[in-house]
Amino acid sequence: MAQFNLENSQSPPSGPGLTHHWPEALRQGAPVGPRLVGGTTFAGKSALDMAQIQILAQACLQGLDAARQVVFGWQRQGQSLEDIYLQGITPCARLLGEWWSADRLDFAMTTIASAHLQQLLHDFSSEFLQEAPRQRNGLSLLLLTEPGAQHSMGLFMLSEFFKRAGWTVTVGVPQDVAEFKRLFQSDWFDAAGISVSTDRHLETLRTLLPQLRDNSDNLSLRVFVGGPMAFVAPERLQGLAAQVLAEDAPTTVTRITQAMSDAAVSVS
Repeated sequence: MAQFNLENSQSPPSGPGLTHHWPEALRQGAPVGPRLVGGTTFAGKSALDMAQIQILAQACLQGLDAARQVVFGWQRQGQSLEDIYLQGITPCARLLGEWWSADRLDFAMTTIASAHLQQLLHDFSSEFLQEAPRQRNGLSLLLLTEPGAQHSMGLFMLSEFFKRAGWTVTVGVPQDVAEFKRLFQSDWFDAAGISVSTDRHLETLRTLLPQLRDNSDNLSLRVFVGGPMAFVAPERLQGLAAQVLAEDAPTTVTRITQAMSDAAVSVS
């Protein structure tokens, strides 16, 4: 998807050649208000369906305040932020990408809508971390995008789940291979995760990861890779010096945390 630019634009861009790319509800001027976001229409908690996900996508195109109102509406329905992250924001990001691929949105509108979606994660971060807080577990994690990645929302969301599980998390978005290496060697980590979105740096990672692990302060460093490539082409990630994970954030946290616990038991 497009590069996330956290500009708090309050309305979708307008001008010649843009209106015809808007989703149908926006082209017709349909408002995103309480009746649409669950304040009065929905009764009780139910799974977030595609209609509600489309409402969030449309709200992100209208502005950040509209997107927040959708989340507030879902919370009034009884949705937890974990539900909203996994069943609302995650598929909404995917939907925006599909609209872009189908030429229903142009680059500028996709960028702005995606920025608003990512800003929601930042806005609700404190509340999310307090929703199910756990004590620090003494484990540290480095999460990196591949060098020059154009998006990091999924990585940030994953970091929030690890933090809530008690990990100390460092997140990096390296612009090039040199910065990737510097971040990897910047501290002592129990584990490192890399989000891979494209195949541009697969050969580089295939060569680089064994070197970085061998030179790490932690000789038992556990490395895993995930991200879009792990879901759409996991076979392309085979051969990397890392465990390939194609699972949602809670499952990834559980698997890595359990692996660290098992390793500690075997050592003792």
